[in-house]
Amino acid sequence: MKYTVEIVKTNTGFSAHVPDLPGVFTVGDSVKEVETFIQEAIQLHLQGYEEDGLPTPDSKTDVIWIEV
Repeated sequence: MKYTVEIVKTNTGFSAHVPDLPGVFTVGDSVKEVETFIQEAIQLHLQGYEEDGLPTPDSKTDVIWIEV
């Protein structure tokens, strides 16, 4: 399953969160680092759903680019 991940440059590095999985976020020094961390965070979060016998949340977020 694929989830939308938002990566934002901050004053100290980068942060990432998953809109469809509240509470799943991470920070890191580089985009590559937050990509690795957020993938691990998603996997752990989904593992928790599975262990609790809950259905895996669907991805409902789309991304569009608007030029202004």
